[in-house]
Amino acid sequence: MLAIQRYRSPSADLKTKVARSLSLLAEARARFEGAWTQAHSLGAEDVVVTQLLHMAGWFDAVNPARVFVLNTGVLHAETLTLVKVLNQRFSIEIEAFHPDPQQLVALDLAVGGRGIFESKAARLTCCDVRKLLPLKRALAGQTGWVTGLRRDQSLNRADITPLDDNQTPVKLSPLADWTFGDVWAFIETHQLPYNALHDAFYPSIGCEPCTRAVSLGEDFRAGRWWWETEDGTSVAKECGLHVKTTGISS
Repeated sequence: MLAIQRYRSPSADLKTKVARSLSLLAEARARFEGAWTQAHSLGAEDVVVTQLLHMAGWFDAVNPARVFVLNTGVLHAETLTLVKVLNQRFSIEIEAFHPDPQQLVALDLAVGGRGIFESKAARLTCCDVRKLLPLKRALAGQTGWVTGLRRDQSLNRADITPLDDNQTPVKLSPLADWTFGDVWAFIETHQLPYNALHDAFYPSIGCEPCTRAVSLGEDFRAGRWWWETEDGTSVAKECGLHVKTTGISS
């Protein structure tokens, strides 16, 4: 409960935001018929999204939505544990997409054990093999996918829209206008399970080698790829999943 006590701070209009998110989910499912999936980061936001999907009836027997994770092979033990908890809580079976073994071998030869810390290009190559390419397989044949993106997560995400139908598959971000405090207030209200790393000052969680706890006053995503700087300043904290450069933007 440490993270809930630390972060819960609901907006005055949180109930309105919840209603708006549920309405968005209903409208999207009606407008874009077909297969839908949630890309689950196993962080706090996506736990909330899964609850919203449950409330909106997306897991009902008729054409249920799928939930998947990108198991990069270097996730925290706490992150993997949450998969089992969520499966039981929502009576679902979260599907895991893994990197291609041959591509991992090639990655190791090209980048090596410490390469990601020595070059941003090497780090992005690792992200490509472990995340972007599995994502393309996860989204193949899908009509739309749902993410836990919020505008105040970073400057790079400040202009995200709740519904992006200018790409295939359609991308839905029902928490776009939620705050971090809204997320945790919702988690408390619905007594949702969450990644234990949040209790240890990990507000944003990725792969184990690339994520650290943050200190008081640090930026929300300061613990992601913290070693990357440019002219003494922090560079964009993204792996490419949510950057429109690959045809399938995640």
